[in-house]
Amino acid sequence: MSERAAPAYCPYCGDEDLRPSEEGHGTWECAACNRAFRLTFRGLLAAGLRNRPPGGGEEI
Repeated sequence: MSERAAPAYCPYCGDEDLRPSEEGHGTWECAACNRAFRLTFRGLLAAGLRNRPPGGGEEI
C-alpha cells in the first residue's frame, strides 16, 4: 500500500513550501505564510448526490 498524498500547495497563500507538523497526522505547516492547517478525509459521497438537481428537489 502506498503512502497518503501530501498537499501540493498551501490553501491560504498558494505557496509550495509545506512541511509536516509535529501536531499529528494530517497536520501541515506553511513556511511562507506561517500558518498551520489539518487535512482530513470525511468520507465518500453517495452516487445519487451527483445527479440531484440544484435545490435538492425532485426531477420532473
